[in-house]
Amino acid sequence: MYANAPTPVCNEAPEEYMKIFEDVCRQKKLRITPQRLEIYSELARATDHPTAEMLYQRLSAKMPTLSLDTVYRTLGTLISHDLVHKVESTQNQARFEVQHLHHHHVICRNCNAITDLTWNLVDHTNLQGELHAWGKVERAHMVVYGTCAQCRAQ
Repeated sequence: MYANAPTPVCNEAPEEYMKIFEDVCRQKKLRITPQRLEIYSELARATDHPTAEMLYQRLSAKMPTLSLDTVYRTLGTLISHDLVHKVESTQNQARFEVQHLHHHHVICRNCNAITDLTWNLVDHTNLQGELHAWGKVERAHMVVYGTCAQCRAQ
């Protein structure tokens, strides 16, 4: 499904994201390898929350020696250092993003498009008392499912 789709990316990765990447790598003593740099940069430009396979397809022409295994291992490393997030969804394939600004997601059940959503009402709501008794909540994220306007029009 994704192979023939145009690559939804900005021309350049946001400069502030690349600075965060470099700073975190230095702080954590994580080598900035060409593979890590390209994978992170591609994710920072992407607007479609790509899968590992999509990242591999996009980068393989630029980096012919890149393997799908390297993409998966690099994503795991970047996730463990909180530079990349796995998008919560019901799909079989994981989707990824660079997320430095808190937001939520809306997912179309028909075409699987994922759209970012800021939702201040949810972000500023106090959690129920039971959760406080449960322990410490570190991150809350809302995922909304439905059918996008494009799919509904078809």
